[in-house]
Amino acid sequence: MSGIVYLIGAGPGDPGLVTQKGIACIAAADTVVYDYLASPELLKYARDDAELIYVGKKGGDHTLSQDGINALLVEKAAAGNAVARLKGGDPFIFGRGGEEIEELIAAGLDFEVVPGVTSAVAAPAYAGIPLTHRQFASCVTFITGHEDPTKTDSMINWDALAATGGTLVFLMGVKNLPNITRRLVEAGMSKDTPAALVRWGTTPDQQSVSGTLETIYDNVQAAGLKPPCIIVIGEVVRLREKMQWFEKRPLFGKRIVVTRARKQASDLVQKLSGLGAACLEVPAIEIVPPEDLGPLDAAVEAVSGYDWLVFTSVNGVDVFFDRLRAAGKDTRALGRIRTAAIGPATAQRMADNGLNADIVPDSYRAESVVSAFENQDVAGKKILLPRAEGARPVLPVELTNMGARVDEVISYRAVQGTGGADQLVERLRAGEIDMVTFTSSSTVRNFMALLDESGAGEMLSGVTIAAIGPITAETAAEMGVQADIVADAYTIDGLVEAIVKKVVK
Repeated sequence: MSGIVYLIGAGPGDPGLVTQKGIACIAAADTVVYDYLASPELLKYARDDAELIYVGKKGGDHTLSQDGINALLVEKAAAGNAVARLKGGDPFIFGRGGEEIEELIAAGLDFEVVPGVTSAVAAPAYAGIPLTHRQFASCVTFITGHEDPTKTDSMINWDALAATGGTLVFLMGVKNLPNITRRLVEAGMSKDTPAALVRWGTTPDQQSVSGTLETIYDNVQAAGLKPPCIIVIGEVVRLREKMQWFEKRPLFGKRIVVTRARKQASDLVQKLSGLGAACLEVPAIEIVPPEDLGPLDAAVEAVSGYDWLVFTSVNGVDVFFDRLRAAGKDTRALGRIRTAAIGPATAQRMADNGLNADIVPDSYRAESVVSAFENQDVAGKKILLPRAEGARPVLPVELTNMGARVDEVISYRAVQGTGGADQLVERLRAGEIDMVTFTSSSTVRNFMALLDESGAGEMLSGVTIAAIGPITAETAAEMGVQADIVADAYTIDGLVEAIVKKVVK
């Protein structure tokens, strides 16, 4: 068997900046070898059976030497594996990609290079610094701020750099910053030349510090900036004051825990991340089928005999239509049946499956559905209610009191999630979490179960709690957690709006 290595530029940190080809190569790989600067979010594209190997290097702490990494790539590819080699930024911009390829060539192994967005371009852009501008800079130069220590002479022509009149971008140069600024000034560059450092560019941890060649080192020391940083020197730095955008977003730098089931979390994560938050996904629940699908399948088979079909969640819609299709049926089997949905998201999922909701109450809770049915003649009517195991009894009880015949069937279960629990506890204890979001009562109960009950109160001290609605907030209170934010509209958009209002006030 002949293996192959895909040398992939993982981008500067923001996982949204990876290329589509890079994602495709990760998804096809048997083995993924990834760096410290490659976003861990990209690992979600890997196959479940893929081997994941971390070879990160930072500040002298090397998991594996470069020679060791080279040997690893050769070993894995020689064994017939497709290897995704994830490198931060671009493999050929101070990424030592050329060295790795030379080893693969020597071993007679196939390889492909997938370019990535280099931090040298992306970090300044996210800091509001255009590297070129018709009024300020017509050229840009990329320079390593950390030359090979084994070289006896520097390959950097400081006199030429000082004379370019363009933008200079140094990578990996924080420790050498005093030397860099000194050499440029000695070479004739004005000490008043603007300069900036951008740490963890394109990520929610981004931090920018500006100054001049004369002041930038003291400013960086005062701010406590440490690697990894990009150094930008030139007149274009002046534009940052009016062009900065990334760090001005309303939730920038906030570390927010999302407790929704992983398959459902993407919408909330996307909205919070788009507003600047750093999201930690800790799926407190996992959606699984009921232990016995028999009752649901029987209800699906007899669905044409019902007068009403009521859905209380997107999950209920998904499972119902999955079983409908499994039975060889489609929406035609629903015939004259009327429908109701709790919330616009549930109604939209019904519409996606070709079914419109006749009733969508203004408030997204069971009591509102009951109120909506007060205008309907349901006495003697048969109502099918497929929903989660352990759901609140309000809806079936009240509909039965109205004279309806309600068949409540379990369509799914929300069970305890386990992913990310260790990281959650570690970051809570370190005070690195600003907010926890709850989107249902089950997320509250299962989240609390992930914590050591004796230390839960201490760990959550100072952490803002955001609940999607009053029922979820009540459950949190019962568990000893006070909700600081309760959305007015019980939807993901409503929750995000409430969070922004609280943070920006």
